[in-house]
Amino acid sequence: MSAQPRLVIDTNWLLDLWVFDDPRARPLRAALEAGALRWLATPPMRVEFERVLGYPLVARRLQAGGREPAALLAEFERRVEWAEPAPRAPVRCADPDDQGFIDLALQQGATLLSKDKAVLACRKRLQALGIAVQPHWP
Repeated sequence: MSAQPRLVIDTNWLLDLWVFDDPRARPLRAALEAGALRWLATPPMRVEFERVLGYPLVARRLQAGGREPAALLAEFERRVEWAEPAPRAPVRCADPDDQGFIDLALQQGATLLSKDKAVLACRKRLQALGIAVQPHWP
């Protein structure tokens, strides 16, 4: 078993990493590139990321940077450790699109990296179950 920290990363953070090149996301990108973290995701999370890459604001940003969604999806697949979707957690998120991130983090005992308000609203309930929800990295 690996001693590397396990992490579930929400879609907004992925956009900061690979689309918007947010300087606050650079330490996370470096850790992922160095293999210092186990980033866990499910196939539906990849589907969501692909869908979001087609949003007009995101698509314009990619086009302005000369990047293709396929390259970001390849980066996703190169870095991720695949997991099966987890059963629904006892903590419910107001946004059903975010529930899978919570479910997986709880099932895997992983830290959940999210800036999403609906996820952050669950922070105390998840902490009581031993799951850290972090809006920042590290």
